[in-house]
Amino acid sequence: MTAPPSRYSGPPAALAEGWTLARLTQPSRLAGANGIRTGADGLIYVASVPSSSVTAFNPDTGVMETISPMDGDIVAPDDLVFDEAGNLYLTEITEGRVCMREPNGRVRVIYGDMPVANPITWHQGRLIAGECRMDARIMELSLDGGAPRLIKDGIPMANAFDVGPDGRLYAPIMGANEIWAIDLASGAHEVVAGDLGVPDAVKFDSKGRIVTTQVASGQVLRIDVQAGTRETLAEIGPGLDNVTFVGARIFISSINGSLTEILEPGKVRPLVERGLQWPLGLAVGADGGLFVCDGVYGYNLAPGRTANVEALQLAGMIFWPGCPGYLRGVAAGGTPGEWIVTTGTGSVARYRPAAGKSDFIGHGYDQLMGVATTAGGAAIFAEYGTGTVHIADGGEVRAIATGLDKPTGVAVIGDAAFVAEAGAGRIVRLQRGAPVETLVDGLTRPEGLCASGGKLYAIDSRARTLLEIDPDSGAVFTVARNLPVGAPFGATTMPWLGPIGDMSGPMINFADVAAGADGTLYVSGDAEGSVLAITPPR
Repeated sequence: MTAPPSRYSGPPAALAEGWTLARLTQPSRLAGANGIRTGADGLIYVASVPSSSVTAFNPDTGVMETISPMDGDIVAPDDLVFDEAGNLYLTEITEGRVCMREPNGRVRVIYGDMPVANPITWHQGRLIAGECRMDARIMELSLDGGAPRLIKDGIPMANAFDVGPDGRLYAPIMGANEIWAIDLASGAHEVVAGDLGVPDAVKFDSKGRIVTTQVASGQVLRIDVQAGTRETLAEIGPGLDNVTFVGARIFISSINGSLTEILEPGKVRPLVERGLQWPLGLAVGADGGLFVCDGVYGYNLAPGRTANVEALQLAGMIFWPGCPGYLRGVAAGGTPGEWIVTTGTGSVARYRPAAGKSDFIGHGYDQLMGVATTAGGAAIFAEYGTGTVHIADGGEVRAIATGLDKPTGVAVIGDAAFVAEAGAGRIVRLQRGAPVETLVDGLTRPEGLCASGGKLYAIDSRARTLLEIDPDSGAVFTVARNLPVGAPFGATTMPWLGPIGDMSGPMINFADVAAGADGTLYVSGDAEGSVLAITPPR
């Protein structure tokens, strides 16, 4: 199998004289792999929430074909299923709806009132879909616009389910850490498995056995309900999402964009390597190591490692104890191994992933983005939704600027804070007792911001540039062009995806930049799923 290109296609980066660029992680092929289903053509169809796309993957050749692109009619697809006529039904998790894609490519909404729409299956002419939230519903949907039939409600987070040989619906119930068998007529359920690793998919193999992924533990289990046996087929890693079969072959998807074939118990074959969905915020610790925010995941990355999958070491994820939520912005904390993070669910926290603990600084903010710390240990963070910049100092949190237009990145030099204002296309200076001062304007969409060697560095995601800025004069020098940041090449904007219930908050991109002690700049290559190291002249 030959290695296909990454998900990004654009001209190579161009750097100013003396500057160099290296990738610390390889670009990823898929910006997340969620629901997977085998079509009648033998291809594996992959739904990707982050990239708002559907891809057909050939498990023998590795070739991928985009079925529905990022800017297509299908938004944030999470799970999918075919009927006998080749119609493809998909749950659009951020939109709270179910749609159907006909073989000719026409898309229409089947049902539009299903918050956190996620699991879906087809059984003997019946379309069954459900919600992945607390107090979830599972419903049988009408294809002609009629009212749905409620099968069961009050469920603690149903996920990818399947109808078993006995005609009951077998559903992983994430909030209970159990698998239920649900009677489709009465809604009565029986717990058939418990004490799992947070199950998020259940499918039946040709022998009538359950194959189930565990999102927290990373295990794939095979359960024979009749015989009462359970075996571990594979331990792939936390974040597993779904299962499909091609004949007797077993394939597993993961939130991190990987696809894996289980050859036999304990033996797997990676088909698509795991990678980064975005990434988002970056920060450098005292030891020179990077912390990489990737929404669901947080990673440690040691600069200087070869650009391969092993360079990323999983530090935490939203299904692990102590994780404060969907990780977006980050700054180094006051002690080794501590990070100040902002989350997609509107919280700010001191996060210690190795200890599995978080101490929250504040909650209830509207679309938090970047964060920076002062020499005294205060945290300054940007609230994109309200246009407010806050400072958390000791036990007090107060606003230091209001009325900004979509503030994103934050940096500190001395007693001044600098903020990238994505909506206004400018970078401003904030100093106590002084009005907001424009330092640089005329940018297209400044996002990440950091300070190094007395200079500011900013990512302009729409222009795909890395800029060096004099904090006194506002003079701008372009360090790099054609960076793989922001929207895919040829598009002007990223998809602005809504929240996934209480799990993520709105999924807004944030291409960050951070600086090492030696002046190396680290950039979130969110268009291709990589971390870049850009080094100044020596």
